[in-house]
Amino acid sequence: MRLSRYFLPTLREDPSEAEVVSHRLMLRAGMIRRLASGIYTWLPFGLRALRKVENIIREEMDRAGAQEILMPLVQPAELWQETGRWGNFGPELLRFKDRREHEFCLGPTHEEVVTDIVRKEVRSYRDLPLILYQIAPKFRDEIRPRFGIMRAREFLMKDAYSFDADEEGLERSYRLMYETYERIFSRCGLRFRAVLADTGAIGGSESHEFMVLAETGEDRLALCEACGYAANVELAEVKRVYAYPEEPERPLEKVPTPGVKSVEEVAEFLGISPQKLVKTLLFRAGKEVVAVLIRGDLELNEVKLRNLLGVPAVEMADAETVERLTGAPVGFAGPVGLSGVRLLADLSVQGLKNFVTGANEADAHYVNVNYGRDFPEPEFYDLSVAQEGDPCPRCGRPLGLTRGIEVGHIFKLGTKYSEAMGATFLDRQGRQRPLIMGCYGIGVGRTVAAAIEQNHDEAGIIFPREIAPFEAVILTLGPESELLEAAEGIYRGLQAEGLEVLWDDRDERPGVKFKDADLIGIPYQVILGKKFKETGRVELKERASGQREELPPEALPARLKEGP
Repeated sequence: MRLSRYFLPTLREDPSEAEVVSHRLMLRAGMIRRLASGIYTWLPFGLRALRKVENIIREEMDRAGAQEILMPLVQPAELWQETGRWGNFGPELLRFKDRREHEFCLGPTHEEVVTDIVRKEVRSYRDLPLILYQIAPKFRDEIRPRFGIMRAREFLMKDAYSFDADEEGLERSYRLMYETYERIFSRCGLRFRAVLADTGAIGGSESHEFMVLAETGEDRLALCEACGYAANVELAEVKRVYAYPEEPERPLEKVPTPGVKSVEEVAEFLGISPQKLVKTLLFRAGKEVVAVLIRGDLELNEVKLRNLLGVPAVEMADAETVERLTGAPVGFAGPVGLSGVRLLADLSVQGLKNFVTGANEADAHYVNVNYGRDFPEPEFYDLSVAQEGDPCPRCGRPLGLTRGIEVGHIFKLGTKYSEAMGATFLDRQGRQRPLIMGCYGIGVGRTVAAAIEQNHDEAGIIFPREIAPFEAVILTLGPESELLEAAEGIYRGLQAEGLEVLWDDRDERPGVKFKDADLIGIPYQVILGKKFKETGRVELKERASGQREELPPEALPARLKEGP
């Protein structure tokens, strides 16, 4: 492709809308353009990278024996009502009515649709196992789309669904997809880890997220280098040992704390450690309100709380609810005298003596609080977020924390959807049984963005070769006919060898060409300038390392195919 004829609208300055590295560089490199909030057009250069990832996914899914289908984006409400998700999926499900007043949604996922297909066609154990997949758009009406392609409302996903006769079959399908995902992300040139994860709105008994390791990642990961344990902090078990010194219970005392609300402010005001302060957090869980106690220096894990309560979501109680239940504004809630709510506590509170809590009164806290004496003993659970250095729940060695970007997620669904929708088969004994299902997703566009988050420098993108839009860019540094003729010969020769090449044949200054080449991140730059006129040798620059070498044009095809 000649750059003079290629639609590649690069930008010199960082766009004001860009929030993260991938968003900024994808806009600057002319890969995407925003149409509306969370909705993007893929331009030719970006689409080539997207298709590279698609092709890798398709090849590996086909290799695993999965079969490709294509399901509609528009889905009827009736299917979602069968599983109960029409009412509890949340506002991310974009609902609408057609001219006949029939209700539909734009599919954020396709469990209902694929289950409907299979329940109509699969009758016997002889039809199993079966894995179906598609690469197709999804739509989730995110409340706050951000980070460009990373958290868009409309996005391209590979979603696959397995159907088996029993749990052993599901385990084989799950392991097959796990290994397939490892091959996919390895072929994409990414550094990644598979981590235990929460099943969320999809449901099921077990799931793993595939995380690209990057400092800019939204997710925090707990990793053990000793035994290989890896989990999203949402799910990571906390096995801390809370060894508190024995001390006598001191008299309960209310002290004024005017204008002091936060843990840090209260601790400083009272001259205590944050470990001696117990936060009382009120949450709405469906129609119920619960109070959760946790030590002041720790963070509550809302996913653990949601899973404990068995509800689709939990949210902090609003100021009106807090004041109605406690009689005090936000920041002064406490367990002493609190009634009408279920009382839970993190394990960090168990055994703690003479701690500080809010007094359910504006500008006041209690000191020397003790459960069992001053308020009923709460229910104790692991409800905190794992921290750096916490013991690994498997081997006890210290955990490390890092950040990652979720690019894939696999689930053991079991019979959640098949039982709800009557998707059954006849087993070897002629008995009717529900299909056992698994679900396996990859964010295709997000994988491109994650690769950029992991591979860039101050000058721009550094594409892994496997997903780079082109393998090499030819830079002609001058208008002389001998340079142009030589560049065209090299361009045609590389194409004839099956290499994907972009030729910067524009009438631009060398500095502009170099900056654009570094910005768009093509793995190799073939440079024809002064040295070529003097020696007849081209200069080859590797974008990732910056290393340069000179070689005759006829040696280029073999050298580029060889790689780094």
